[in-house]
Amino acid sequence: MLPATPDLRQLRYFVTVAEEMHFGRAARRLSMTQPPLSQAIRALEETLGVELFARTKRTVELTAVGADLLPEVRRLLASAEGLRPLAQSLARGEAGALSLAFVSTADYGLLPQLLRDFGARYPRVRLELTEATSDVQVEELTAGRIDAGLAIAPLPSRHAAQLAWLPIAREPLVIAMSTDTAARLANPARHPGEASADPRAEWRDTPISLRDIADEPLVIFPRRLAPGFYDIIMDCYGVTGLAPRIGQEAIQMQTIVSLVSAGMGVALVPQSLRNLRRTGVVYRPLAESVPAIETGLVWRTAEVSPVLAGFIEIARAHAATLDMADALVAPRL
Repeated sequence: MLPATPDLRQLRYFVTVAEEMHFGRAARRLSMTQPPLSQAIRALEETLGVELFARTKRTVELTAVGADLLPEVRRLLASAEGLRPLAQSLARGEAGALSLAFVSTADYGLLPQLLRDFGARYPRVRLELTEATSDVQVEELTAGRIDAGLAIAPLPSRHAAQLAWLPIAREPLVIAMSTDTAARLANPARHPGEASADPRAEWRDTPISLRDIADEPLVIFPRRLAPGFYDIIMDCYGVTGLAPRIGQEAIQMQTIVSLVSAGMGVALVPQSLRNLRRTGVVYRPLAESVPAIETGLVWRTAEVSPVLAGFIEIARAHAATLDMADALVAPRL
């Protein structure tokens, strides 16, 4: 029984005969005798169900179908010849795809740095980026729908045994507040509608105590979507003996800062959010000693592709710049 599709050897024979227009010369070029070559071309024609060559005792010419098929076969053979170098590139992690999720806070500091360095070293890797909270990332990882994630510790504990955690960055929380709130704190006697005597006062980088903003509504992530981050912020208030007054909840960091800009309250955000410039918002350090926000890379320990291994290497280099090299531990619970 003839094969359903031609093999690459037959296609190479076809191209050689088409270029030589002579079976004898084509056979010599292929380092074979003429009869097997003629048989292979006849088998190819029978497999395709068409005649590729018009033969006489003296001449060989391409049929119309053969002439139209020739460039397609050349492209097919070129693609086949590229399989070996492609496979080698995939094995080295130099080609392929990486699906990466990230928390919104990483978008303003850590993520652009990692993507820039990874793209410079592995330009042929296709990145598939998805914004997701840390708990969603854990679910997506364990379901095999993403390769890795940039998340905030602590992670949910239910799948901890399956995951590896590489801390990359630790940063303090800062207070995001409206410029009007900042001006009022700088000059408590100032009337809300009165311009500040020192317009630069709102922008000074002097620390602010949580006690100074205890009566301000707090804009925060919903706990059900970001329990780790939510609890860290609650702990900041708890260590000072304060109970925050929750004002608004939002799931996007950009939305949280926009609500602050609109005078809806204050927010505790990672220091890298200073890079999110928003009219009407200033960022101040906290006077209290508060826990740092730890952002890291999380992935399935049992499945590290060559592409993911390359990304982990880039992440380790960034961790090293923060004196956190070789910190591979189970996810913090």
